This record gives sequence, structure tokens and C-alpha cells, in this order.
Amino acid sequence: MPYLDRDGVKLYYEVHGSSGTPLILTHGYSSTSEMWQGQVDILAKEGYQVIVWDMRGHGKSDYPDDQSLYSEEHTVADIAAILSRVKDASTPAIVGGLSLGGYMSIAFYRVHPDRTKALLIIDTGPGFKNDAAREVWNKTSQETGARFDRDGLAPTQSMSPERSQVTHRNAKGLAMAARGMLAQRNSAVIESLPLVRVPSLVVVGAEDTPFLVASEYMVKKIPGARKAVIPEAGHAANIDNPQEFND
Repeated sequence: MPYLDRDGVKLYYEVHGSSGTPLILTHGYSSTSEMWQGQVDILAKEGYQVIVWDMRGHGKSDYPDDQSLYSEEHTVADIAAILSRVKDASTPAIVGGLSLGGYMSIAFYRVHPDRTKALLIIDTGPGFKNDAAREVWNKTSQETGARFDRDGLAPTQSMSPERSQVTHRNAKGLAMAARGMLAQRNSAVIESLPLVRVPSLVVVGAEDTPFLVASEYMVKKIPGARKAVIPEAGHAANIDNPQEFND
């Protein structure tokens, strides 16, 4: 099992396919790289070098005790470091993910446009321009962290499939990730959408009601973006309807 040491934090990752365009997929909050099991082999056979990984505080990666080590900046740097480990930094990658993973993919493009060949944004929200709306989101993020501190991993059992079907060592990392990675400090990501200059595919489950409006907003704001709606699918579109998603 390959790990990358990022300043003392070990990150778990997998590579499927020995050649082709690198495609890195980042899971959603409180999920892991396990959520992509229905995609990795198929996409690798299509000629992509598929990279999946566990964000810090999740799955098989490390769960550092320092709250400051959980942030959007650290996550973007983690993606960059894994891509550099797998492929030369001069080779741009398709960068994508679900939910928080999709948000972090846009954040990655904002910092590393030259390393991004295309964006794949799945069941994702781009953040908030409105400070009051962001405060509401951040309050929910803090409450999520407190719930994991209080109840352990039990809350994941009642969540959507990409979270209920994966494994974490404990809830400590999820609690800290909620406070540091799920919470948002500013509107930089949503305001960067009109500046995207790579092909972008926005994917959303037809039944993922909270993210339908957000997906349409991103399609309108990202120049040339395309949208794909997956029928009979909720927030875990790739798990709920893998055939349509993979197509």
C-alpha cells in the first residue's frame, strides 16, 4: 500500500493504470478512496492513470492531532504532492472529486491552473459569496465535528452510501476535518469560477436535491462547462447509478 509522507503526515493513495492521462479523484467529507471502487478499473481500461487517495483525517491516511494541519491549503498541497509522486509535475491531470472533493478540485485549479488538464466536479457546491450563508455552513461544520467527537463513528451509518460503506480508524480525524477542511474561510473558490479556462464537467445525481441549484450555478459561471445529470442517483451518484456515471 503506497503512502506519501507530507511533513510527517502519511497520505494513503492508490494508482490504477500504468500510463495515460492522470486522473485524480478526491472523495467527499467522511468518505474514503473506497468510494471509487466502481470506477477505477473501468477508467484505467479507458486509458487513464487513475489516482485515488484518502484525505488527512480519513480512511488509511494519518489523523494528525494538530487542528492547524487540517485546511483547504493543506488539502490542495496534498493533491499536488501526490500528483508529483505519480507523474512529472509538467504533466497536467484531470482533477476531480465528489462533494468536498469537488470543492477541493476547484480550489486546486485556482492555485495550480497549469497542472490541471480538466475539472470533474461531482455533487458539489462551490462555497458561498454571502458571509451570512457561509457562517450558517460553518456552524453546521462545527456541529458535525462536535457530533463525531461525541458519538464516534456511529453517525456515518445513517449517511449516504459513499460514507456509510467505508472504513475509518476512528472519528477524531473526521471531527478535526470538519472544523478545518469542511468549514470555509472566504469566497475565493466560488469567485474563481469565471476564471476557469479548462474543460469542466459538472455531474449531479438527479435526486441530489440540495446540489441541483449549485450544479446549475457552476455550469453558468464556468466558461464552456458541461453538465451531466445522473438519473436514479442521489449524492453518491457514482455508487447509486455506476453504469450511467461511468458512461
